Amino acid sequence: MKQIVQSLKSKKTELIDIPAPLLEPGYLLVKTTRSLVSTGTEKMAVEFGRSQLINKIQQRPAQVKQVFDKIKSDGITSTMSAVRDKLDQDIPLGYCNVGTVIESGVDGFIEGDRVVSNGPHAEIVKVPEKLAAKIPDNVSDDEAVFTVLGSIGLQGIRLLNATFGETIVVIGLGLVGMITVKLLKASGLNVIGIDVNENKCRIAKSFGIYTINSSSQNPVKAVLKKSNDVGADGVLITATTKSNMVISQAAQMSRKKGKIVLVGVVGLEINRDEFYEKELSFQVSCSYGPGRYDKSYEQEGIDYPLPYVRWTEKRNFIAILESIRNNLLNVKDLISERAPFTNHRLVYDNIDSNESIATVLTYPDTSNKEINKKTIIIDHSSFIKKIGILGIIGAGNYTKSIVLPALQKTGADIKYIASANGVSGTKLARKYKIKQSTTDYLKIIKDNNVDTIIVTTRHDTHAKFVIESLQEGKNVFVEKPLAISEKQLDKIIATYQILDNPNVMVGFNRRFSPHLKGVKKALNNGSGPINIVVTVNAGFIPNTHWTQDIEQGGGRIIGEACHMMDVCVFLSGSQIERVCMNGLGKSPLSNIDNASLLLKLKNGSNAVINYFSNGSKSYSKERIEVYSQERTIIIDDFKTTKAYGVSGFRPIKTKTDKGQNSQFNDFIDLVINGGLPLIPFDDLINVSRASFAAVESMKKRKWIELPCI
Repeated sequence: MKQIVQSLKSKKTELIDIPAPLLEPGYLLVKTTRSLVSTGTEKMAVEFGRSQLINKIQQRPAQVKQVFDKIKSDGITSTMSAVRDKLDQDIPLGYCNVGTVIESGVDGFIEGDRVVSNGPHAEIVKVPEKLAAKIPDNVSDDEAVFTVLGSIGLQGIRLLNATFGETIVVIGLGLVGMITVKLLKASGLNVIGIDVNENKCRIAKSFGIYTINSSSQNPVKAVLKKSNDVGADGVLITATTKSNMVISQAAQMSRKKGKIVLVGVVGLEINRDEFYEKELSFQVSCSYGPGRYDKSYEQEGIDYPLPYVRWTEKRNFIAILESIRNNLLNVKDLISERAPFTNHRLVYDNIDSNESIATVLTYPDTSNKEINKKTIIIDHSSFIKKIGILGIIGAGNYTKSIVLPALQKTGADIKYIASANGVSGTKLARKYKIKQSTTDYLKIIKDNNVDTIIVTTRHDTHAKFVIESLQEGKNVFVEKPLAISEKQLDKIIATYQILDNPNVMVGFNRRFSPHLKGVKKALNNGSGPINIVVTVNAGFIPNTHWTQDIEQGGGRIIGEACHMMDVCVFLSGSQIERVCMNGLGKSPLSNIDNASLLLKLKNGSNAVINYFSNGSKSYSKERIEVYSQERTIIIDDFKTTKAYGVSGFRPIKTKTDKGQNSQFNDFIDLVINGGLPLIPFDDLINVSRASFAAVESMKKRKWIELPCI
């Protein structure tokens, strides 16, 4: 299928071929018939994509600080590589879609239903049930395509709580502003529209509202005059500008105790006096309404109770569709032009100067079979079966920045890469000459030519992909963690035990670093238990991030600190038998990524892992100290390793080397030539159980004994 994206690297707006999305429970697959170009929002994305690097940096001041922090901790070479990776991506455009359901994983929707959604400009879109609504029979596709943008304006109106007869000002008469004034007019309100563009003012005036051209009139004086010096009861800002003038003018034209709602994007340096004297209220409207960006609502389909949240984003969709059906909202006169989806350049090449209000993209009536292909060919060269053929499941940032560059150095033969939306996987397939991009991971697992699966998806899916890959007789490399629960781990063990010579590897890459190898070699010169102190300056991640979600990411101890548990197992040469963990503060369970872990290993070694997220970014991310028989060895951020009291030890100095390249080189060599597992399966299980036990010990406030393996 085809989709419109903005390339940050080439700076071009492109129509690319990608595999169609795979249906999931709670989602719909929709074959698009119409999509609407949201000129304001998409223009910003296109302009950002086409801008020079220095301009991109200026537009993202928060990210600039992150870059400087990363330079301090990782060095300029590593940082610039990360920046280039971040900018080497394709951004899907569009979020106003109409089409027909071709596959449904949702009760209440069947094949053939016409629906609206916030899907992008693509021939097939995958959308969750809460972001889709059925289209009434007497509402055309051309009309329905305005639903999502209409909901943005409607949500702003709802936040005003305007009553019949009040005067409402709309600043910015772009497409959202035009729909907003129509909705306000239909609600019995006195509407004033303001814009700098005379043509837009003229069009809005034809809807029966009073308009002000702010480039030739003083908008504050004009509003006060029109309202008999009372001022506006409410102001909706739907404009896009970096200037702070709009928010100031909105305050000046408001009556006492008036309300201002921001729907667009403007400068927000507020003059306190202007708001203080009138006791004005100001609120930012979030997209389509309650539920937006709420994972439990949008992705998991958990609705808000109607008596308590009357207007969710989906209910706003339905309200817009009903207003069109009942002829309360006329959107046909907003359509300036229609353009074939395949001729997207007619629209986007001139988006800077395009004066049209609404552009509707029309889609060809292509057969479902032709466009609903889950796998596409990237490299058309013939394929010869041999040992060491890889399939990668997961095309996120880790795959892009770490896995593929490392695999490329090994000369590994990669046949497939799978991604959920097809865009990221296809981008990487083209860059790294991977033969096929797919959204159907089962095609990879079931392919007899593929003998090795690499899993780099979100943590909650790891166990599933490992089990299914093992059952098909594949070698498996899975990025840590192996599993995020005892139940998942038990299923992996059960599968492993009934197979002949299964090969499972977890991405505990640090044990492959020259720093850890050097320490291990030095320790082998003596015997007996050792003391290990590991300090991880992990950095802050908000609780809303998926890695912090116990159900999806497992939390940072299970999902990330397991790395350091493996370091302790590797250095001591012994498995963990007891774990105790305590967190920061009086409610440690709410601060689980600021914790200290005590590990007792079977050979008598002791280990302390300090996993902190509240430290300075300018300090080392990881520091490992080993104490044994009057010897001390210290690894600082996998850049330097120094030893004290160790005869003949030469300091190790490298660029940051956490063993990623060596890990993949050794793994591919093992796949092709055979040999013993790089990490014993028992050690993988032990570390997994130790991470679960750490969280349990915090809950129960006691040591947790691990079961014997």
